[in-house]
Amino acid sequence: MVETDGRRTRSWATLGAAAGSAVGLELLSRRLLRRYGEGLNSMPTVVLEEFPEIDRALLEKLSSFDAELGWCPQPEQTKQKDTGDHLPGEEVRTVVEYSTDEYGSRVCPAADRDESTDISISTYGDSYCFCREVDDDETFQHHLAEKLDTHVGNYGGGNYGLDQALMRLQRQYPEDPTDYVIVLVTASSIARILSVWKHYQEFGNVLAVKPRYRLDDGSLESVETPITEREDLLDLEDHAEFLRSHDYHYDHWFKPHLARFPYATDLLAPPEQLRYLAAAGLEDVEGRLGVSLPGIDTARAKTRSGVRLEQPRVRYHEELYDRKADLFEAIVGEFVDYADQEEFTPVFAIAGQLRYAAYEATHGPIYGDLLDRLDERYPILETIDIPRHFEEADDPEAVESLYVQRGEGGHYSSATNERIADLLVAELFD
Repeated sequence: MVETDGRRTRSWATLGAAAGSAVGLELLSRRLLRRYGEGLNSMPTVVLEEFPEIDRALLEKLSSFDAELGWCPQPEQTKQKDTGDHLPGEEVRTVVEYSTDEYGSRVCPAADRDESTDISISTYGDSYCFCREVDDDETFQHHLAEKLDTHVGNYGGGNYGLDQALMRLQRQYPEDPTDYVIVLVTASSIARILSVWKHYQEFGNVLAVKPRYRLDDGSLESVETPITEREDLLDLEDHAEFLRSHDYHYDHWFKPHLARFPYATDLLAPPEQLRYLAAAGLEDVEGRLGVSLPGIDTARAKTRSGVRLEQPRVRYHEELYDRKADLFEAIVGEFVDYADQEEFTPVFAIAGQLRYAAYEATHGPIYGDLLDRLDERYPILETIDIPRHFEEADDPEAVESLYVQRGEGGHYSSATNERIADLLVAELFD
C-alpha cells in the first residue's frame, strides 16, 4: 500500500512538473512573441492582434498623412534617417538625408527645374523610386539628371503600391508636367494593390490605410479610404467591416498568421524564428551593455534571418501574380491611357527587393512574363526589367552587393542607383 501511494505521489509530481513546464513555456512564448513579434519591422511570420492600440504619440509621428492617398511626402521638408549603423546610446555615425521641394518631389541636387531644357522627366512609385536609405545626391534621379543635364522629379512614396503611384501622378502631373513619366515599383506591388490596410499583410504597419482599385466587369473602380482625418486612425476598429471586406489579405494572409493558444507552436515554427530570436536577443544585450559582442554582427544576422523568414511571403506574392495579374495590368493600362491623354511617354520599370533577390536568383522573377505581356498589350509603353540587366541578380551569393550594406539594407545602393541611371539613358535616350 505504501509503495502504491509512493508511485501515485511520484506520478502526480511528474504531472505537476509537466504542467508547470507547459505553463512556463506558454508564458515565455507569449512574452517573446510580444517582444519580437509585435510592431513594424518585427518578425514577419506572426501577428498577435487585429486591432492593436494606437496611441496619440505614435499618431503624431505620421506627418505624411494624406486624406486621398493615405500618406504622401510633404513639400519643403528635410529629414535625417538613422540607418541603425551604431549601438543604442552611441552617437549616430551614419544618417541619410531626405529633402523635398515645393512640389513634394525629393530634391534633385544635380539640376534645377528649367522649362527650356530639351527633355523633362518625372518619376513615380514606391520607396525604390524614392531611393530610401541613400542621400539626396545618391538617388538614381540625381545620377540621371547629371547624365542628361535636366531636372528629374522624384515622386516616390514609401510603401506605395502601383495604385497609389498612379493616383499621385494624376493629382500631381497638372502642376509638374514632363515629357517622360517613369513609374518604378517593386514586385510587391501585386500585394499592395490588393490592400486597404497594410497591417493585414505587413504586420504592425497599423497607420497605413489606403485607397485601392477593384475590377468590375473589366473596368477599374476606385475604392476610397474611409480615413479622412488623421485622428480617424485612433478608431480603426469602427471601420472593421470595410477593412476586412476590401482587403484581400485579411482572409488569405492575416488570419492564417494570427497567433493563438498554444503560443509555443507559433513561436517554435518555423525553426528560422529561433535564429531570429537569438539574433534579436543578442542585439538587445548589446544595447543594454553598450558594447558590441565579439565575433558576431547581430544586426546583420537579424536582417538575414528576417529575409529568410520573408520567403513564404515571397511565394505568396508569386501566387498572386497567377491569380490577380489582371488587376495589375489594368492599372498599368490606366497609366497608359493617362499618358495618351496628356501626351507624355510612359515608362514602366520594375525593381528587385532584397527579400526576393535570393529566391529569384534561382527561380526567376516572381512576376513571370508580366513585362512581355505589357509590351504586347500596350505598344506605346516602354518597359524595363531592372534586375534582369544586372548579372549579380542571377547569383544568390552576389545579389546582396546591389543593396545598401547597413541599417535595413533592403534598398539599392548609390552605386546601383547610378547603374540604373545608365540603364535608363541607354534604354530611353540613346
